[in-house]
Amino acid sequence: MIIAVMLFGIYLYLNKSLRKYSYQRIETNLIKQTSFAKSYIEENFTKKIQSYELDKIADKIGRDLGLRVTIIGIDGTVFGDSELDGKKLIEVENHLYRPEVQQALKGFSAAKSGIGKSRRFSATIKKDMLYIASVFGKEKLQGVVRLSMPLSEIELISSHLRETLILSLFLAFILAVIVSFAASLFISKPTKEMSLAAKAVADGDFSKRISISTKDEIGDLAKAFNFMSRQIKTRIEEVTTNKSRLEAVLLSMSEGVMVVDIKGAILLMNQSLKDFLLVKGDPVGKKPLEIVRNIEIQEIADNSLRLKRGVESREISVFLPEEKILLLHATPIIRDSKIEGAVFVFHDITELRHLERIRREFVANVSHELRTPVSSIKGYAETLLEGAMDDKENAMDFLKIIHSDSERLARLIDDLLDLSKIESDKLKSTLKQCAIEPIIKRVVFSLNKQAKDKSIKIQTDIPKDISDVLADEARIAQVLLNLIDNAVKYTQEGDEVTISAKEKDGFVQVDVTDTGIGIPEKDISRLFERFYRADKARSRELGGTGLGLSIVKHIVQAHNGQVSVQSVLGKGSTFSFTIAKVKKNGKKFTKI
Repeated sequence: MIIAVMLFGIYLYLNKSLRKYSYQRIETNLIKQTSFAKSYIEENFTKKIQSYELDKIADKIGRDLGLRVTIIGIDGTVFGDSELDGKKLIEVENHLYRPEVQQALKGFSAAKSGIGKSRRFSATIKKDMLYIASVFGKEKLQGVVRLSMPLSEIELISSHLRETLILSLFLAFILAVIVSFAASLFISKPTKEMSLAAKAVADGDFSKRISISTKDEIGDLAKAFNFMSRQIKTRIEEVTTNKSRLEAVLLSMSEGVMVVDIKGAILLMNQSLKDFLLVKGDPVGKKPLEIVRNIEIQEIADNSLRLKRGVESREISVFLPEEKILLLHATPIIRDSKIEGAVFVFHDITELRHLERIRREFVANVSHELRTPVSSIKGYAETLLEGAMDDKENAMDFLKIIHSDSERLARLIDDLLDLSKIESDKLKSTLKQCAIEPIIKRVVFSLNKQAKDKSIKIQTDIPKDISDVLADEARIAQVLLNLIDNAVKYTQEGDEVTISAKEKDGFVQVDVTDTGIGIPEKDISRLFERFYRADKARSRELGGTGLGLSIVKHIVQAHNGQVSVQSVLGKGSTFSFTIAKVKKNGKKFTKI
């Protein structure tokens, strides 16, 4: 491998050097040939430059030098080219702004001996070319002569070098293998003896010794091995005792376990705790605070080692980087009335506390959502009973409010029941092959009146050849109804709502886009939580229950799809969900 690396470095150096040398040599020769062509033109052509007779001179120079020769007027007109003639020569584009021509003209203006050069890819012959240009004219500037040639010679040299070096590398590798094999035969005898001794030690025979006494590295290794064997025999009883004690502790625990010694250094940390605390590397010998940046864990460890008391329990929070809530039980290890260390057991109760928080929020939200319409119904009903029935105009308004709040209660209860059934897997859906476009049109038709009342235009953009999906039509219609209804509610009068669909990675993606008020970025991550509202006051004013998007999420997930949202505050939002396409060789319906 060392030889291969060295040869590769040599190859890179030589390749670069030869390419540079070849290029310089070609450039120098081309400059000399350009000077020859300049002299030839000045000696054999005395007419004005405005003459296409120069093409014959370009052809002659090109044949003699084996290069492409171009003669250019000071205005950029090409009057001669060794590879073009006749109509093609007349039609060739102006060369005044070619880099090499410009450089030659500028050089003439500055030093009266203009030479220009350029290296670039030729679109005409599809090759890298080197161009050298020189002005000509005895008494005054008459034009520019340019010579060009391909740079394929450099690539040819590189190719030969690469083949040679590859062969050399292969031969060097064969030689290295032969030498290594010979060396292995030389050192195999003592290593075999050490291997047998190592196996004996592994089997529990610590009396085995290696008899090698040479004064080289092998001899040093044999001495070290014999010393190690004696030390192992001395320490084995201590290790066995400690191992049995720690195994007893570990086997009795099913959660994260950490053991520290009397100085507070970690002796043991099982894999479960490493996973809890995202510990990388070996924590043995370090303080808990060095492994987990949490002062509470260190305080509990210190208290357990300092105070001779029973189990101490504490609930702690760690951020790794997400918050985790751990229930920590600390117990000191006491032997012969002395504390020798402490054992810590960690229970991850993050999910439990999260569920408790969700339960509390759910009860509070449901209570609030129910109390508002119930209080309204109760208040207006009491007003009617106390005599407002006689005031027919106000009585009718009160009854309308009671009816509206009753419908709100009914919608809330229906949504709660649907959500409960979905989350408990009691809401059975039948997935079958269906087209998405008719479902969208039915939902849009049902919301036409609501949209017209706000002068909102609902547009659909569904490809005619879009694939069928595997879905429960009623549930997908419920998803679309929630999303489009929200889009209409939160879109200003006169704006528009667009429903589009496209195929993506084996799914059909449906997008509901509005030009409404948008959603603040801080609220987007919580939109699909139950009862969460980005604009609480407006949502209640529009009659929302706060459960629609949560129902949408669960229905889409039941279809093995995903739901997402993109929004810009003040510009609008796009809610998207995906449904699996019908597989050509799959079943046409499935029960979930």
